[in-house]
Amino acid sequence: MTDAPPPWALLAELTHGCPLHCPYCSNPLELVRRSRELTGAEWAEVMRQAGELGVVHTHLSGGEPLLRADLETITAAAESAGIYTQLVTSGVGLTAARLAALVDAGLRGVQLSVQHADPGASDRIAGRRSFADKERAAALVRETGLPLGLNIVLHRDNLDALDDLVELGVSWGAQRIELANTQFYGWALRNRSALLPTREQLERAREAVERWRERLGGGTDLVWVVPDYFDGVAKPCMGGWGAVSLTVAPDGTALPCPAAAALPGLDPPNVRDHPLDWIWNHSGAFARYRGESWMKEPCRGCAHRAEDFGGCRCQAYALTGDAAATDPACALSPDHGLIRALTGAAPAGAARYVYRKPERG
Repeated sequence: MTDAPPPWALLAELTHGCPLHCPYCSNPLELVRRSRELTGAEWAEVMRQAGELGVVHTHLSGGEPLLRADLETITAAAESAGIYTQLVTSGVGLTAARLAALVDAGLRGVQLSVQHADPGASDRIAGRRSFADKERAAALVRETGLPLGLNIVLHRDNLDALDDLVELGVSWGAQRIELANTQFYGWALRNRSALLPTREQLERAREAVERWRERLGGGTDLVWVVPDYFDGVAKPCMGGWGAVSLTVAPDGTALPCPAAAALPGLDPPNVRDHPLDWIWNHSGAFARYRGESWMKEPCRGCAHRAEDFGGCRCQAYALTGDAAATDPACALSPDHGLIRALTGAAPAGAARYVYRKPERG
């Protein structure tokens, strides 16, 4: 087995602990307990190995990474390894003193999650009062001069507020606003019936994005992450399995994508047991869907196989029970009817969420 091209990005999931309980949370249904998390020293070693492997960018994420008392130590370790660090946070718990300490440790940017432009709706979606914390966090980041991005997961409950969400991001000084339509796995799959939008909502939102892009003239970067279920086109999930990035979960499990732990028989390696170089280049989990040899028809003979890589393996498994199947989001998939059935009927009634429970120790 020859070495793969090196990854450039690392998603460091420092903890599954989080003050919010968002119904579209990307964390797995079974959360890692705090007692099983990697120590600060173990994360520092992950960062050292990641830098040697070729990683140049890491998202310090969770859950809520601010819950880690050693976040500054982990940030400094990434900086020492030559890795650009971005904090992905709810904003809850971010103080001027904490942010200053993180900047001193080498933090280079902040991505702030936002659920809605209306404070009441934002708090309801997040499962607790948090909008005021986000507003304060944005002001603190702006005062430091660090780049600020907003991460907004879009769904039936906030798509119609897209104009207000972009206006909020601009007023908060965000240089980048990511408008990411919900991907349905993990908690989002559990809450799919409440989160699934209508085609009409999506079309209005697309038009709003184009209006804002013209109005802003590039002054603020608006990123529209297309929906999985509505376009008939499979997204190139993660830029290809084991191709450009890797995830390390709170307990050290190394994954080709954040949701891959749900795939049966993957047997993902752990950084406590293997060096990152071996995990990336030689582990069975990272080789499983890398390249094209694993593909079935119609992917195997498709002219787009090197563009979309067969789509999302986790979505294929969630919808068909076969992780090697063509992503049903693709119109060429023999299972595309599953998607058409889901999107054919407009959702009815108010959104009723199943919220993720607090993690245990």
